Amino acid sequence: MIKHILQRHLPAPHTLLEHRALRFFGRWLHDPNLWHFNRRSVAGGCAVGLFMAFLPFPIQMFLAAGAAIALRVNLPIAVLLVWISNPLTMPAIFYFAYKLGVWILGIHGGERTSFTLTLEWFRREFLEIWKPLMVGSLVLSTFNAIIGYIATRLIWRIVVVIRWRKKKQRH
Repeated sequence: MIKHILQRHLPAPHTLLEHRALRFFGRWLHDPNLWHFNRRSVAGGCAVGLFMAFLPFPIQMFLAAGAAIALRVNLPIAVLLVWISNPLTMPAIFYFAYKLGVWILGIHGGERTSFTLTLEWFRREFLEIWKPLMVGSLVLSTFNAIIGYIATRLIWRIVVVIRWRKKKQRH
């Protein structure tokens, strides 16, 4: 059931193989494991996608695609889940990651009440916030990847057991 829903809503492998942004990966995209919808592959794709979604890098989709290829997990799921962090959600995600990093590192986060959006302001502030932002992002990424992996495997297993029981009751 889950497999059919995913296959119906995700793009077909041939459309992704022809996508100009993914041509960079060349022959590696022809590995059938990247396109399988089984519990291991989908759970791995979820973990990869969720991990990359919470990293403050502009090339998250390429990183997710590369990691999915290297780990041989479901590529469409990994790339799709990266979009959890999109232009609407990024400010909240990275602010939370920054605050988490400040808390973990035990440093004073320096409340910023006003700013002037200039290149100089960005350089000055970035030097102050990059460490807590990266620490918070890595912790958030790891936590979400683990939870996503476990939840996907658990939900998949529950659905399979329910289907087995229903099938057994019919016979």
